[in-house]
Amino acid sequence: MLGTSPSSHVKPQLWTPCRRCCASTAAVASPAALLPSPVVAVAQRTVASAPIRAMTAESAETPSPAPQQAPPLFDEDVDETMLASYVPVYVMLPLDVVTTDNEVADAEGLRAGLRRLRGAGVDGVMVDLWWGIVEGAGPSRYDWRAYRELFSIVRAEGLKLQAIMSFHACGGNIGDAVSIPLPGWVLEVGERDPDVFYTSPSGARNMEYLTIGVDDRPLFHGRTAIQLYADFMKSFRDNMADFLDSGLIVDIEVGLGPAGELRYPSYPETQGWVFPGIGQFQCYDKYLEADFKAAATAAGHPEWELPRDAGEVNDTPEDTGFFAAEGGTYLTEQGRFFLTWYSCRLIEHGDRVMEEASVAFLGCKSKLAAKVSGIHWWYRHPSHAAELAAGYYNLGDGGRDGYGPIARMLARHDGAVLNFTCAEMRDTEQPEEAMSAPEELVRQALSAGWREGTEVACENALSRYDRSGYNQMLLNARPNGVGRLSSGEPPPRRVAAVTYLRLSDELLAGNNFRIFRTFVRKMHADLDYCPDPARYGRPIRPLERSAPKIPMERLLDASAPAPAFPFDTETDMSIGGGLAEAIDWVIDKIQWVIFG
Repeated sequence: MLGTSPSSHVKPQLWTPCRRCCASTAAVASPAALLPSPVVAVAQRTVASAPIRAMTAESAETPSPAPQQAPPLFDEDVDETMLASYVPVYVMLPLDVVTTDNEVADAEGLRAGLRRLRGAGVDGVMVDLWWGIVEGAGPSRYDWRAYRELFSIVRAEGLKLQAIMSFHACGGNIGDAVSIPLPGWVLEVGERDPDVFYTSPSGARNMEYLTIGVDDRPLFHGRTAIQLYADFMKSFRDNMADFLDSGLIVDIEVGLGPAGELRYPSYPETQGWVFPGIGQFQCYDKYLEADFKAAATAAGHPEWELPRDAGEVNDTPEDTGFFAAEGGTYLTEQGRFFLTWYSCRLIEHGDRVMEEASVAFLGCKSKLAAKVSGIHWWYRHPSHAAELAAGYYNLGDGGRDGYGPIARMLARHDGAVLNFTCAEMRDTEQPEEAMSAPEELVRQALSAGWREGTEVACENALSRYDRSGYNQMLLNARPNGVGRLSSGEPPPRRVAAVTYLRLSDELLAGNNFRIFRTFVRKMHADLDYCPDPARYGRPIRPLERSAPKIPMERLLDASAPAPAFPFDTETDMSIGGGLAEAIDWVIDKIQWVIFG
């Protein structure tokens, strides 16, 4: 999951039933555009499941600019009101687009895929910059050659770039089809001292990300974990200065935990987790345990220990003493103290790494961003058990807002973007027993960002190619629709960007790609690609230093519950519903008959 690893980590077959719907053109809502002869013509031009390297030849329906061409010119006479509703679309690149041997994988095929994305109007791509690859040769030995080649390819194809500082390992999360561990020399430190990794109550170690308990411990050849992350970002700035100066890199997303997300690794598949298990607290390494004991002693309770009644990773809340709705430990004074400490340590970690990023990238024309995971299962249980285990102290029935303090923290870092996952999910797609509510969760998290004055963005957690998933993303991107054209008013709220997971052969295949192209057009408010972010209200200016540190008490003031902003029930930029899906089915059958 995803640094850009997938984030709302649950089994697709369990909670995101994804019909393989066929795609449509932008005219899908018009029956006249869907007569049988055009349908057959479309099918005859389609080759299903063709690999990315074979996508170099475009059909007449999908013209592609040559690599050396500049992006299409934007119509200067376009309605500025509609521009205020334009949402840029980025596409995540494959996790292994740079191999563990520090080479660009299949550069020719990549160019072909990028060219098709550019032809569809996509604004840019997102890529993980893996710590385990770049600093894999040894401490402070950085090798950016593959990423320089990759960035040059992206620039040549006329796309922008979102770069992720991926300080986590790849592998063990939903959608992680490759394995990219932490640098070998870091793992060697962990062999001598396993407590540098997050630890479960039973002592299981998670080697995806260093425990925040070692943020200030100089255990890594004289450097602390915070210094490791800071040095990596400074090296990126030094080695990629030309790409930063050219405006290629519009967002720098700072990895803050497993899957690149600000959270604890509470639900690792590598330790047997299966959706919708509640997960486990991950603070039983000796460093975090000592930190908790010191905090409890300072609070006058030296007898308090870390929870031992929070169950196993695949339990339900009611299987445990800690999360039980009636009389659960989470409601007691000791439980509240622990949850406050656990969540605050996470926020402090994010705050410190983001401040290091603001120093490393001071003056760069780019935005900082951080990802927060959409843990939507057990959201309707009073304890919100899965969120609590991951470090989000969020309670139901107006008890506590776990995302407000995170948004307030990010806002001080020059308005860093809060990127939230599971934007494609609907409540009705989830199994009833999981007590899941992704729609309500997304509304809460995005509203927290807007309320605190920081930008928000969103992405899908799992690959989707159907209209229902796309329409849900369109709704969350513009919760109250496009601008009111009659009055000339822009939409009151809109996300800064949407990132789609991810570039693949399946996305580029026939009908899937046509519906995706329509999705991009609708995100752009039915406008052509706009190369200038300032035109749609997102000017890229030099980054400033973070504002003065906000005391934790003030950050926690943002945990006071507040209602989410109102969202419409459906998007006003729909790419079609039941009728369009039926026509998709017919196209799919025709393709099957023709091509087998």
